[in-house]
Amino acid sequence: MRIFIYSRILKQNDIPTLQELIALLDEFKIEYVFPRQYWQQIEAAKAMDGFHEVLDEGQDLKKKSVDMIITLGGDGTILGCLKWVRDTEIPVLGINLGRMGFLADVEKTKVRFAVESVVAGRYTLDKRSIIKLDSNIPLFGVLPYALNDFTLLKRDTSSMVTIHAYVNGDYLNTYWSDGIIVSTPTGSTGYSLSCGGPVIFPSSNNFVITPVAPHNLNVRPIVIPDDAVVSFEIEGRAENFLCTLDSRFETISSSVKLAVKKANFSLALVQLEEGHFLQTIRDKLTWGMDKRNR
Repeated sequence: MRIFIYSRILKQNDIPTLQELIALLDEFKIEYVFPRQYWQQIEAAKAMDGFHEVLDEGQDLKKKSVDMIITLGGDGTILGCLKWVRDTEIPVLGINLGRMGFLADVEKTKVRFAVESVVAGRYTLDKRSIIKLDSNIPLFGVLPYALNDFTLLKRDTSSMVTIHAYVNGDYLNTYWSDGIIVSTPTGSTGYSLSCGGPVIFPSSNNFVITPVAPHNLNVRPIVIPDDAVVSFEIEGRAENFLCTLDSRFETISSSVKLAVKKANFSLALVQLEEGHFLQTIRDKLTWGMDKRNR
């Protein structure tokens, strides 16, 4: 087995978890490689000895015989990992060094349990749908994809924007708002949720369209099937607007035509035997817990 260990930033407090993971992989004689940028941080911190193989962004993990990716960080680290995974569908196991941990749901106290489960094959794969952006000009380079959400937003302190939305070419609505979100089920517990959107089960095969601070207060989030194509036209007093895919953004003008749809591949999250979606949302959102004074 060959593991790709991915993280964006090596924090001092995270070094013991990295070292524990490496020691376990060595114990089970599992090969591992790093992204070059992360390895350079490891070398600078003197967190590991010796030389280890590194890969540059854009290299094909399949051709490098990578069987699984282990991320060290939070949910944002898994989102950033998408640029490496792309359409390979190599399984991703997230060890949570962040805060919420909806996606990276293996706590750092359970690194041994996680590695032993992987070695023994005691896990399932949770397939998560991906959003693909199409536009009339090139946007987001070779990765016009998002795991969480696509958004159209006003810039800075400019006035609200007007967004005309269409589903499969049919007019849906005009949103006078700070912006709009199209979320996957995975992203339904992120930005969309903070704007009043519903929590969607990962296997529900839906998208959620959620307005951001709508001026027309009768407008509410709407759930649509994920085989639909959602297209947009945007206008406003400002000349430029923001278009985002997860944490990446591009500045666009009103002349840009945009449409989002479900990609023809998914992200495979490693789900250990003890975890499941209901448990995750209960733990992270404290559902079912009575916080009142007794």
